[in-house]
Amino acid sequence: MENVATAAGLTDAKPLSIRVLVLGTGGEATKLKLMQVAGTSPRTGDNDFIHSHTGFRYLTIVVADTDAALARLAKLGVKPLAKSPVALPESLAPSMSLTGVRDPDGNLIELLGPRK
Repeated sequence: MENVATAAGLTDAKPLSIRVLVLGTGGEATKLKLMQVAGTSPRTGDNDFIHSHTGFRYLTIVVADTDAALARLAKLGVKPLAKSPVALPESLAPSMSLTGVRDPDGNLIELLGPRK
């Protein structure tokens, strides 16, 4: 099976190690996702993938409805990357999809949410 991050257009098939830090409890808790991409050496001046640069180059936005978010973005001319949206494994995030897009500056944006 294809790597979810690759199918969403965020990596070039390199394995990810992901940890989510949660501050608080319940649905309103603040979450910080930390990632490490194995076997990478980020290059300066390149933002092709989330591991291409150090520093802020990648943002995850949780959306209530992936399809509604994509419809709104389509009106603005924003197209999903690669095969996005892709379903996340049920063991990771039941009923959730991941969509990769780019902001006007070329930064990678990950939309995470259910499809209605």
